[in-house]
Amino acid sequence: MKTGTTDMWRASVLTIFPEMFPGPLGASLAGKALASKLWSLDAIDIRDFATDKHRTVDDTPAGGGPGMVMKPDVLARALDSVPADGRPRLLMSARGTPLTQPRVRELAGGPGAIILCGRFEGVDERVIEARQLEEISLGDFVLSGGEPAAMALIDACVRLIPGVMGKEASGAEESFSDGLLEYPQYTRPAEFEGRPIPEVLTSGDHAKVSQWRMERSKALTRERRPDVWAAYCDKTGQKPPLPEG
Repeated sequence: MKTGTTDMWRASVLTIFPEMFPGPLGASLAGKALASKLWSLDAIDIRDFATDKHRTVDDTPAGGGPGMVMKPDVLARALDSVPADGRPRLLMSARGTPLTQPRVRELAGGPGAIILCGRFEGVDERVIEARQLEEISLGDFVLSGGEPAAMALIDACVRLIPGVMGKEASGAEESFSDGLLEYPQYTRPAEFEGRPIPEVLTSGDHAKVSQWRMERSKALTRERRPDVWAAYCDKTGQKPPLPEG
């Protein structure tokens, strides 16, 4: 599918399953923003750039081994069909650099992204080098293809486009926005199954609320993501507490 004009945030996705798009991106915030032309989406069928009657996009791996590898010539033609308009060329890959919120903000602040969705055993290394693809990973796990990862990346970017979220503060006070995990959230009823909302949150003292939220963010980050906590301490000049014992 294709929507929109050239002056908005644009996502071009190269895939052998174009029918998967927009998928979840057509619903909720991203879907409303797509309908409102705050961003645009192209789903490009890689098989259209194969030259044989079977529309072959893969072949056996050089050197032997299981599975199939996506062909560099077919992928190059597909990538070259998308205008070189300053958007980064990304490859969703389990071996890529982990996607972070700062990188999402960089992408969201640019013209968009051209995203190649890998399949099978991977992509021929030569097209990665020749087309300068930036490999990006969502985490230390393997998916059956790059399409779900591409959707996650696009959703993360689209929600930061001005006008997509109802309140700009929604994007400022959330996990990773300041280098920490987000603090716990609560809402009515005041008590749920014997568990009350923390008293400080209903005190009306905004300074104490802010302090409580910061303390909880730090505690959660230390407990659940020591890697993120270490990076935060390094950035802010804080010294992590010494281990007990």
